[in-house]
Amino acid sequence: MIELLQFRHSPYNEKLRWALDLKRVPHRRRSLLPGPHMGVVKKLTGRTQTPVLVMDDGAVIDGSARLLDWLEERHPEPRLMPDDPAQREQMLAIQRRFDEDITPRIRRAVLDALLRRPRYFAAVFGEAESPLKRRLYSLIVPLAAPIVRKGNGITGAAAVADGIAAGREAMEFVAAQATATGYLVGDRFTLADITAASTLATLVRPANSPMQCPQPLDSLFAELIAPFQKHPAAQWVRDIYSRHRGASADFEGPSPY
Repeated sequence: MIELLQFRHSPYNEKLRWALDLKRVPHRRRSLLPGPHMGVVKKLTGRTQTPVLVMDDGAVIDGSARLLDWLEERHPEPRLMPDDPAQREQMLAIQRRFDEDITPRIRRAVLDALLRRPRYFAAVFGEAESPLKRRLYSLIVPLAAPIVRKGNGITGAAAVADGIAAGREAMEFVAAQATATGYLVGDRFTLADITAASTLATLVRPANSPMQCPQPLDSLFAELIAPFQKHPAAQWVRDIYSRHRGASADFEGPSPY
């Protein structure tokens, strides 16, 4: 059985989980803790990014876009890419825009708020761990914070403000793009919707989904996401999750299908 190495609360990981669930691809999940994950992942890929898929034969693929291409080719149903070439290119352009620009910028604001609250950071990313391990992890978060900030371009207040601006930019784009059909490309659900909804879920935190944060929300994180909750795009995220996600929580170990 293939194995997914992941972070629990990451849009890049969430969109791959989403596709695996929709296509009902049997696999095993192993959640890693940011920071300690580097030794595990770098040994496999030479890099430190997740998600990573380890195949039955030992082959390794990383990078959400590459993994989604592989998944669509090997497990084509349900189709998540448009058949029409123009729509397919539009979908890929949206995916690139979020993957390479919008998502990294939003992540800076989200991580900044979480890093300021080590216990809550540990609760979010250590959701699969025991209370004791989460507590111990929270003690090393302040030590790892400078490395996390540097690795994600969190250079100061301007970088955080730009992340908030990216959230508004993404929401305006989604609200305008989905007006005609409710979807970002054409009239059906595609990887464009998965990509945008997974990214915006870090700000919207849709209820009854794998991207809902541990409760109660930390006050600083709640302050960050509050301005986004009433935007029309926030309701789009909730609707997309309600209609298409089909999973209310993450899991460890083998998939239930």
